[in-house]
Amino acid sequence: MPQSFRTFFVALALFSVACSAGAQSKPDYPKRPVRFIVAQTTGGSADFVGRIVAEQLGRRLGQQFVVDNRPGASGIIAAETTVKAPPDGHTLLLVTTSFGVNPGLYKKLPYDPLNDLAPITHISYAPQILVVNASVPVKSVKDLIALARARGGELNYGVSSIGGAT
Repeated sequence: MPQSFRTFFVALALFSVACSAGAQSKPDYPKRPVRFIVAQTTGGSADFVGRIVAEQLGRRLGQQFVVDNRPGASGIIAAETTVKAPPDGHTLLLVTTSFGVNPGLYKKLPYDPLNDLAPITHISYAPQILVVNASVPVKSVKDLIALARARGGELNYGVSSIGGAT
C-alpha cells in the first residue's frame, strides 16, 4: 500500500477515535442527521474521503451523516451554503486547498473564512502528480517550463478549478 494511503487511513483511524471520545463525553450530539457538505463533485477525491468520514462518523455517533456535494466556484458555493446554515453543529464542511487560496484570489467572498467557519481537523493528505503525454520531449518540470516558454500559447493544460491544487 503506498505511503499516502497508509497516512490517510492512519489519520482516518485517529479521527474516528477522537470522534468516539467526543461522542462519549457529549452523548446529546447529534440530535438529527448531519449535513456533510463536500466542496467537490461526486466521484472526486474529496467526495471519496468525505463519504468514508461520513460513514465512520455516522457509525460512531449513531446518527446519519448525509454527504451533500456542492461543487463550483473553487469551493465558494459549499462554504457559503455552510455559513448560511443554522450554527448548531448539524452542518459540516469538507474543503480542499482552494479554500485557503480563495481569500488571495477574490477581493470579496460571501463569507469571512476566519470568522464564519471554525476548523475541526485535517482529514487527509493527497499527493499531486504532474504528467505529460509520453511523446512530449520533457523529463522534468524544468524541461516542461522551458518548452512552454519556447512554444508560448501552444500547450494546453487542465485544472479542476481556479486556485485548486491541481
